[in-house]
Amino acid sequence: MKQEEFGIVIEVNGNIAKVKATRHCDCDSCVAGSEDSVIVMDVQNAVSAKPGQKVAFAIHSTSMVTAAFVVFAIPLFIAVAGTIIGWLIANQFGLPLVGFQVGGGVIGFGLSLFIIKLYDKAIKNNVKTLPVITRIVN
Repeated sequence: MKQEEFGIVIEVNGNIAKVKATRHCDCDSCVAGSEDSVIVMDVQNAVSAKPGQKVAFAIHSTSMVTAAFVVFAIPLFIAVAGTIIGWLIANQFGLPLVGFQVGGGVIGFGLSLFIIKLYDKAIKNNVKTLPVITRIVN
C-alpha cells in the first residue's frame, strides 16, 4: 500500500527532485501551515516534473514501517539488552547491580543511535527507498 502526499518541486537534479511538502498531524493542536511543519525531501522524478510544479508522490508503506521499526524498536531492544548485559556482569563479579544496569542501558542506547545513523546513511544512498512522484497536479 502506498500513501500519497502532495508537494512542490523546488529543484531537479537528473531523476531526483527535491520536493517541499508539509507534515501532516492528526491532532487539533498542530498548526499544519507553520514553518516547522515543512519538510524538503528527495523524491524519484518519474514524470519529469519541473521546479515550481505541484506534484503528488507516493511513499511506500513498507519503507515507513521499516523506518519506524529502526527508529523506535531497535533502541528499545538494544537498551534492554545492554541492561541485561550490565546485570550479568555485575552478578558475575559481585558488584552493585543498579549502576551496571543503568550503565549498560545507556551504552546500549548510545550504540542504537549509531546504528540508526548508519541506517539513515544507507537509506539515503538507496534510490529504491525514495518516494516516487506519481503525477503532476494542476
